[in-house]
Amino acid sequence: MTEIKKHSKVFIETYGCQMNVSDSEVVLAILSKENYELCESIEEADLVLINTCAIRDNAEQRILGRLDVFRLEKKKRPDLLVGVLGCMAERLKETLLENPVVNIVAGPDAYRDLPRLIASVKADPKQINTALSHEETYGDISPVRMDKNGVSAFISIMRGCNNVCSYCVVPYTRGAERSRDPHSIVREACEVIESGYKEITLLGQNVDSYHWVDGESDVDFPDLLEKVALLNPRVRIRFSTSHPKDISDKLLYTMAKYDNICNHIHLPVQSGSNVMLEKMRRRHTREWYLERIAKIREVMPDCAISTDVIAGFCGETEQDHQDTLSLFREVGFDFAYMFYYSERPGTMAARHFKDDVPLEVKTERLNQIIELQNTLSLESHKRDVGKTFEVLVDGYSKRSKADLTGRTQQNKTCVFPAGGHSIGEYVTVKVKDCTSATLLCELL
Repeated sequence: MTEIKKHSKVFIETYGCQMNVSDSEVVLAILSKENYELCESIEEADLVLINTCAIRDNAEQRILGRLDVFRLEKKKRPDLLVGVLGCMAERLKETLLENPVVNIVAGPDAYRDLPRLIASVKADPKQINTALSHEETYGDISPVRMDKNGVSAFISIMRGCNNVCSYCVVPYTRGAERSRDPHSIVREACEVIESGYKEITLLGQNVDSYHWVDGESDVDFPDLLEKVALLNPRVRIRFSTSHPKDISDKLLYTMAKYDNICNHIHLPVQSGSNVMLEKMRRRHTREWYLERIAKIREVMPDCAISTDVIAGFCGETEQDHQDTLSLFREVGFDFAYMFYYSERPGTMAARHFKDDVPLEVKTERLNQIIELQNTLSLESHKRDVGKTFEVLVDGYSKRSKADLTGRTQQNKTCVFPAGGHSIGEYVTVKVKDCTSATLLCELL
């Protein structure tokens, strides 16, 4: 086996969800022990890794485009190694390995094997490990944080998913659900806090199904959330993602109990039609979803609610679409991630349902949802005008370094004059005006 040379440089590109960011930080921790250092560009890298999801086709197409860029760099430097990681690596496997640019393909459960795969390239320029695990959580690894601001840190509390929604590829690319030892999560949270981070986001495909049983320990997600919240009352705690079928009253009361648990819940609905929800295997109904929304607002009246939605799923009728629009109006979401259906090979939907909604219809329906949500977001923000919020500063305005940006507990973005403040501080602001995307504020 060829030894990895000292102080090699790795460039890691991450696309998709927060879970991928967390995974990239685990990868960097593993490679750091092999004398790899993170660098800022492919031009200075010895190893280029791209980590992405496989949830939508356009994400995969974007990655194939990036591989073309890496190909040009590899023409200049033939010794450059290129690897594809994550869900896309798991799904496409041999197809990616056939790409002349790619040397390494590693699935989400194979990151510990990366040093061996890298070292083996000299003997065989094509290396792959996409084996899924029933045990791997990377709980013993302290991730190397890649964010530049040092404000917000992601901590993965579980891996995989057991829901098997008919449209979703995650159970096939990330494997079965397994929870991480709560002691290791608390340890990592303590490390993050000691490093100066002001916000922690607990991550899982379905955090509400987190459950750790070991001897006398029996810890569910509200228990875990409480343990982390108690570490430091001045460190904000967020989490993602909840599932409508599992979100419990216990979780809501835990959130309401602690001021540092942010009042924001991301609760994907996917459709407002019971016919579509059953076909999607979401295991919740429109009525159940609305009951959960009502309970959230009863326990936490100022809690922001965001969602995911899919337009144009298999067999979706105009009435199904109208049901989605009416649910959006009834809930009044503060924010939404909105997409039209993109068939994923290997999923239950791909095997059993025809992707029969024409693209132009999908696009029209998606545009109607976006237009409605823009109106709802603006209405939500208008209700905040005149209010004051404590904001955690996380960056500079894109328009001017004289202005800072930060988020409220409700995960709403604020822009305000810097006024001598800096990234990582808590500041109090008053909302003077707004757009559908931003609260425009003054410092108090």
